Amino acid sequence: MQQPEAAVELADALPHASLRAGLGPVSGLVAVGLCGVFAFIDLYATQPLLPMFVGLFGATKAAAALTVSACTLGVAFSAPVVGALAQRLSRKRVVVGSIVALSVPTLLAATSPGLHALVFWRLLQGLVLPGIFATTIAYITEEWAPERVPLVMSIYISGTVLGGFLGRVIAGMAAEYSGWRAAFVVLGAVTLAGSGVVAKWLPRERQIAQHRHVEAVSRRAKYGALAGRKMLAVYAVGFNVLFSLVAIFTYVTFHLSAAPFSLGTTALSWLFAVYLVGLVVTPAAGIMLGKTGLRRGIVMATALSMIGVLLTVEPRLGVVLVGLTLCSSGVFVAQSAATSYLRVAAPAHLRTLAAGLYLSAYYFGGTVGGLLPSWVWIHDGWRGCVLLVAALQCVTMALAWWGWE
Repeated sequence: MQQPEAAVELADALPHASLRAGLGPVSGLVAVGLCGVFAFIDLYATQPLLPMFVGLFGATKAAAALTVSACTLGVAFSAPVVGALAQRLSRKRVVVGSIVALSVPTLLAATSPGLHALVFWRLLQGLVLPGIFATTIAYITEEWAPERVPLVMSIYISGTVLGGFLGRVIAGMAAEYSGWRAAFVVLGAVTLAGSGVVAKWLPRERQIAQHRHVEAVSRRAKYGALAGRKMLAVYAVGFNVLFSLVAIFTYVTFHLSAAPFSLGTTALSWLFAVYLVGLVVTPAAGIMLGKTGLRRGIVMATALSMIGVLLTVEPRLGVVLVGLTLCSSGVFVAQSAATSYLRVAAPAHLRTLAAGLYLSAYYFGGTVGGLLPSWVWIHDGWRGCVLLVAALQCVTMALAWWGWE
């Protein structure tokens, strides 16, 4: 659940040109949900395949994890750029074109002669992905009336959760029965087919948005506003949040594929069913944060996630699953709090730029979270990874408590 909650906070920084009084046709809402599905169906799809890659390619865990980190790195680099370039174009065309473009490196990944080529195609996937989610966010905030945006945005966010789950399950099952190349063929075909459905059902925007006048500020003032204590704390928290999620759900596949669990690729892919809790957690988090406040809310959510992380050292699969559920649920709430705090920390005329910087920090955190634990694993295995993430979560709580107001 990565980026989508940050989307909600972009609403204030985007124009409202073509507002609808109601929700519009059901097919349009379904198309919005599908945009979320295809924004995330490929992003983390290789996580259940990592033990397989280690065996097939004779690779280290760090090298195999690059198939995850390369994709998040691509997103981190391109998110601010794609958002700026797509601002003046037809929202629907950019979304549909990006889904079609995503299917190309996904299908070509199946032709990879080795791990290095696969990592390259994964990087290209990441570079394309922001064209889907950043533009869909703009589309939602422009095409629905302000009072309808939270509901439509929740449909999109639910789609991202479902997409992340489906991508892992599809990849895991296809790889288990037909080899890892089949996983990318199936995902590519599904993505390409999805572009056709979105093209048919997503209503065309009524007009290209007229951009709001942005207050002119000096470069020094802009940098000062975006590099203050509160903003730096938000960036750091975002980095830590996705670091924790990617680190745990990447390396737990190695932990559970070994004794005493010895889970196969299909079983590993079904682990990510715990993400579906996010379909309930996401709307509930908004209610909770409204009552507790953002600072206290993120501390509570991170503490919950840390408890879940620590539970995963228990050598019983049921306890590990409970721990993963608590971990992911806590991260979803923490992400919601962090993105909501952008509205407080960033000046109104700089919120779009601040959100872009936040997303870059967020996905850089995911990139590092896919790589750094591999070195810890060498010395202390899964327990070392758990302690690393728990320590970082303590830092996250401290940053939010003392850096936020």
